[in-house]
Order: sequence, then structure tokens, then C-alpha cells
Amino acid sequence: MIKNFEDVQKMSQTNVDQAMKFWGDLAKNWQSVATQMTDYSKRSFEDGTQTFEKLLTVKTVEQALEIQTSFAKRAYDEYMREMNKIGGMYTEIAKEAYKPVEKAFQQVR
Repeated sequence: MIKNFEDVQKMSQTNVDQAMKFWGDLAKNWQSVATQMTDYSKRSFEDGTQTFEKLLTVKTVEQALEIQTSFAKRAYDEYMREMNKIGGMYTEIAKEAYKPVEKAFQQVR
């Protein structure tokens, strides 16, 4: 009888340890996404500010159009690159979140 109780206790401790590791990893992954988004926002703001400063010094409409067109292209390219990177991060989070479920199904078989 005591042996069964000890087995249950060990199994419970293992499950708690696995859950804590899972939630710790998940929090770390979400922190990475937040950091990536913050860095992108800073870069985007700085690029917009620099472009605005350039626009304040233009002498012709053609120069203004060239600066604005260049900014729009950079902003779009950077946005698409960043969204692909963050999409990949979300995919990794989903894969990591599914691992304990997959492992549980394998143990049931």
C-alpha cells in the first residue's frame, strides 16, 4: 500500500515539474516575441522620424516624392520581413505547446 502511494506521489511530482517547465518555456517564448515587436517598433519609429527630417529640408516636390516613395518601400519591406519572422516565432511556440500533448498520447498507446 505504501509503495502505491509513493508511486502516485512521484508521478504527481513529475507532472508538476513538467508543467512548470512548460509554462516557463512558454513565458520565455512570448517574451521573445514581445522583444522582437518592441525592437521593430523602435526601428520603424526611428526610420519615420529620419524621413520626416529629410522631408523638412527638400527644395522640390520631386525630392519629396522620392524620399516618401523610398520610405514607403522600406517600411513595407521591413514590415513583411518582420511579420515573417514573428510568424515563425508563433509557429515555434505552437510546436512547443503541442509537445506535452503529443508525449501524453504516445504514453497512452
